[in-house]
Amino acid sequence: MNIADLRKSYEKAELSEDASHADPLQQFDQWLQQAIAAQVPEPNAMTLATVGSDLRPSTRIVLIKGYDERGIVWYTNYHSRKGHELAGNPYAALQFHWVELERVVRIEGRVAFTSAEESDAYFHSRPLDSRIGAWASPQSEVIEGRSVLVANAAKFGAQFLLKPPRPPHWGGYRLVPDNWQFWQGRKSRLHDRLRYRLQDGAWVRERLAP
Repeated sequence: MNIADLRKSYEKAELSEDASHADPLQQFDQWLQQAIAAQVPEPNAMTLATVGSDLRPSTRIVLIKGYDERGIVWYTNYHSRKGHELAGNPYAALQFHWVELERVVRIEGRVAFTSAEESDAYFHSRPLDSRIGAWASPQSEVIEGRSVLVANAAKFGAQFLLKPPRPPHWGGYRLVPDNWQFWQGRKSRLHDRLRYRLQDGAWVRERLAP
């Protein structure tokens, strides 16, 4: 099959100004809860895009772990590539793609660390092997083989037993949105696309051509 011939007609739903929330956070909450209820695979998975000092963008999948009026939260290794890039350029973008619902949410804004208390609370809620893994993996660094991770996990498991502390290089980030986009697939490629942008402390909702 020629990949250029792969096509899909989007016909599941619509997104109108009248039926959408004036507050993008409420709209996001509604769509996320619908994705969870529909049992789409990993509805909490989101693409995180950052830009390095060389101006080259990079993306990876992370998992949303919280959201409220303060922003969108995820947790990771601060020494990873994304951590280094965010240290140099604190602006980033997130994207959710719920294929089964024919929906995309894009979020842009400035990123900051969560508090140490938030990071501690989430870290200690994780399964033990995940907490050990945070110590065992020098994320984004070159390693000789998987045996390095296995050896590190054994070492830190023996050192910390059942109570590993949160590593100082591991914790949360919060993206504070200043731009949201909600995309609903429609027939004939005439998709619905609503943007919310922050202007003078208030959200302006407007329709974009698809």
